[in-house]
Amino acid sequence: MTTLNSCFEIASGILAAAFDKMKKKAPVIHQPFRWHMRYAGCFLLLIAALSSCTQKSTVTFSNDVAPIIYAKCTKCHRPGQPAPFTLISYKDVAKRSKTIRKIINLGIMPPWPADATYWHFLGENQLSAQQISIINQWVDAGAPLGDTSNIPRPPYFPAGSMIGKPDLRLKIKPYLVKGDNTDRFMVMKIPFELPADTFISAIEFVPGSNLVHHVNGRIIFYDSDRKADVFAGDYALDTKDETRESVFSKMNLLNDDGSYPGNDHYIHSATNYLPGAISMLYPEGIGGFFVRKKGIIYLNDIHYGPSGEDVLDTSFVNIFFSATPPKRPVQEIQLGTLGISDIIPSLVIPPDTVMTFVTRARILGDISLLTINPHMHLLGKSFIAYALQPNGDTIPLIRIRHWDFRWQYFYTFEKMLHIPAGSTIEVVAVMDNTRNNPNNPHHPPQQVEGRNGSMRTTDEMLQLILTYLPYQHGDENISLNTQDGAAAMQTDLK
Repeated sequence: MTTLNSCFEIASGILAAAFDKMKKKAPVIHQPFRWHMRYAGCFLLLIAALSSCTQKSTVTFSNDVAPIIYAKCTKCHRPGQPAPFTLISYKDVAKRSKTIRKIINLGIMPPWPADATYWHFLGENQLSAQQISIINQWVDAGAPLGDTSNIPRPPYFPAGSMIGKPDLRLKIKPYLVKGDNTDRFMVMKIPFELPADTFISAIEFVPGSNLVHHVNGRIIFYDSDRKADVFAGDYALDTKDETRESVFSKMNLLNDDGSYPGNDHYIHSATNYLPGAISMLYPEGIGGFFVRKKGIIYLNDIHYGPSGEDVLDTSFVNIFFSATPPKRPVQEIQLGTLGISDIIPSLVIPPDTVMTFVTRARILGDISLLTINPHMHLLGKSFIAYALQPNGDTIPLIRIRHWDFRWQYFYTFEKMLHIPAGSTIEVVAVMDNTRNNPNNPHHPPQQVEGRNGSMRTTDEMLQLILTYLPYQHGDENISLNTQDGAAAMQTDLK
């Protein structure tokens, strides 16, 4: 798009050239009338130039809007994804142009809760002020199409995977989501028994209906002599009816002797899903994990949005094996609920109160942070985390000014972030248990507590999960961006 500034520069150039030519032809004092006419001609020339520029600066779908939509919206607004409508063709976008203008000016879409003025992460899905202005101009102009030969090709998304051809695909037991316009928060399991113990480089969750809103997936694996049958037990439970203990019992997640498998048999963030999020595949040699041949993909907290009609979900996971063990397997620290640090004060929120909670933990050795995941439930209001170094300096990690339970991302840093030994990771969270909180599940407000990691959304949690590596010299220069190539792939979805 030709900018207005460029137009003024061009017009000014034309005008200056005209005056320069006039000066060379005759002095003003001898031919006043002719000079007035020439000045008038120059101004007419200027007006014509600006008029031409104005015409060129008309925002069109082809030149200006399509690249924004494809970069920020289409990955969710396409067939098979949770967004309720597609945004691929001109017709798709034009017929919803006024709605699009409204929600982007309200900051509702595209969703990206983290404050980009505090820290930057990979895949930031935000619109710049200029991009918002372009869409506003386009809608005001009547959503013109422009020259169709200039429409860029929509982004390419491989069938059944965003990151490649998997070695194994495991499906959930098909689950019928009732059409009663109710949010559902489920836990599910996908048991497996492989030929042998193995290494996995990545697991990718793929939604089987557009009602799947978010998923946190883990792996529990077992020693063969302690677990006879991983396929026994319930495959899906509604968390509103369950406690952590009842889930483990009903789904047969414990060892046969009733003991928990143990932290060394438990991979916390094996896979995660949110609309628009692409499964994390770290650079070669980083990440991946070992599993025993008997195990369970444990979908802890799979959220289905409300629906007015019955929908059958057939989600699945893609598994990518590795022939070699990971050179640098990732590790996790969890602060807060079920983590290594206490929440101060205790996570009890009386009705009609807004309370601030803090949790902090000291980092004993040098680490390189890769990804962080803040987590709260419906009373969350704001969240900030940072590292306090031994020398007194602060390393910002993440700030979410307006917490939204529906959008809980795993945020990956653009480059590994070195946290020196002796630093303290500190989290400060505000929770709102008043009538002013539109997400408050209780009307009138009732006392809400953290109940030993209860997964019921009407209880509360406060967590910060850190995915990291032991620090090595030069880590801070290693980019974690391995998906530029996938994002850049283009094909024709028209």
